[in-house]
Amino acid sequence: MKEKIFQGSGVAIVTPFSEDGINYEKLGEMIEFQISEGTDAIIICGTTGEASTMPDGEHLDVIRYAVEKVAKRVPVIAGTGSNDTRHAVKLSTEAEKLGADALLSVTPYYNKTTQAGLYEHFKAIAKSVSIPIILYNVPSRTNLNIDPATYEKLCKIPNINAVKECNLMQVPETVKRCGDELNLYSGEDGNVYFLLAAGGLGVISVMANIIPKFTHELVASYFRGETEKSWKMQLQCLDLVKALFCEVNPIPVKEALNYMGFNVGQCRMPLVGMSEKNREFLIRELNNFGING
Repeated sequence: MKEKIFQGSGVAIVTPFSEDGINYEKLGEMIEFQISEGTDAIIICGTTGEASTMPDGEHLDVIRYAVEKVAKRVPVIAGTGSNDTRHAVKLSTEAEKLGADALLSVTPYYNKTTQAGLYEHFKAIAKSVSIPIILYNVPSRTNLNIDPATYEKLCKIPNINAVKECNLMQVPETVKRCGDELNLYSGEDGNVYFLLAAGGLGVISVMANIIPKFTHELVASYFRGETEKSWKMQLQCLDLVKALFCEVNPIPVKEALNYMGFNVGQCRMPLVGMSEKNREFLIRELNNFGING
């Protein structure tokens, strides 16, 4: 059985930008807000953190800042994935040196690869570090799926610990093949309950940026045996989740945070501001959830 990296709600935290680069003061405020509201892990430089727009120096500086700011209060999981294996290895080894507790490594995108290539890619990354790795399977973004048979091979590598899974349909076969040798986290805020029912440990969440206490409690109530409460909470947030993903993430969640007064700035190009129609939808669902500007 592989040790848990965390159990509960891990926030895929946004990166606040300024015209000059990273707004570290605001990032620090966001980290403190998350920890004070019960978030169980900080995932830095992931998709929601817009790591794909960060040069390596900036990327690693943000990881360094998060590690120092969190100061071991909760695990810090650093996004270090790439579609270039050598680049992923470089980022991963540097993140380990900076003190990250674990890594999040996405499947190669654009150039993609075969299932055999996926195995070799993740094996090379795992061999380069000693800290645990969470695989990130998000076919909607990468057009590449990690098949359950490949998970079965990968989970035999000691520090390949878990998967952030967005392909819910294959979870039963993955669990059957891997058992407790591969921990599961939901990569979809609308499907957290189902991953928990399948033996998952929690979620790596976008909505936790704006409702961290709620997201933590959705998972915590399940593990306390209050499954009906957890299910009702899952249903309660569905319309808000739809609004948070009505345009490409993290456009809506940054808009939501700015509406709430966090002033995290805009997304970097090529991501642009929301359409007025979708912004009205987002604000309406925020208000319906009890969140006002």
